[in-house]
Amino acid sequence: MALATRPDRRPAVVRTVWDSTIGKKTIMAVSGLLMLLYLVVHMFGNLKIFFGPGTFNGYAHWLRTLGEPFLHYEWALWIIRVGLVACVVAHAVCAYQLSRRDLRARPVGYVHRRARASYATRTMRWGGVILGLFIVWHLLDLTTLTVNRNAEPGHPYQNVVATFHTWYGDVIYIVAMLALGLHIRHGFWSAAQTLGAGSRTRDRVLKATANGLALVLTAGFVAVPVGVMTGVVS
Repeated sequence: MALATRPDRRPAVVRTVWDSTIGKKTIMAVSGLLMLLYLVVHMFGNLKIFFGPGTFNGYAHWLRTLGEPFLHYEWALWIIRVGLVACVVAHAVCAYQLSRRDLRARPVGYVHRRARASYATRTMRWGGVILGLFIVWHLLDLTTLTVNRNAEPGHPYQNVVATFHTWYGDVIYIVAMLALGLHIRHGFWSAAQTLGAGSRTRDRVLKATANGLALVLTAGFVAVPVGVMTGVVS
């Protein structure tokens, strides 16, 4: 008699996690924190533009040679890009599905809005849409150089300056960074609660951390277009 084999339950577990509300919130929390880590590193890299074209262009070249000789030219950069795309897609899909699930649960809107809901909380969905559209613009502007009229391939410093010499480049970027700050302010707090980091003793620290991260990242990213507009970066 053949021995019965236990069925592989891993797909069922993955499906259960994906279908559950807490599973989707966890995926959003983890992907959001990974993107936040990237944003912190990306901001510090952007600020190198204040040290001149040599430093900034050298940093951009180093990103493409990261991991050599074990990895080929630009492989590490593409691994990071693919990972970020996966995080963005997972984050956006879970956000959309949770939003639809929430609407189905209460098809009739509240008569009175919750007074304690912050501005960032009420605009998380629109902020996500703005950031999604900005990512597409940002890639077309400074990665593929499709919409950057004065782009110089192979010269990242000059391309950033060219972008922020246009009024629409400044407006798009600054509006997106303000939306990013609001998104981080509420998103970091929500991720901490989802992952079980919140408590009566830690909530104040978590709120302060969320506010601090939002402020520092917004200021750090906005500093670049402001630097170009004021002539500090030229």
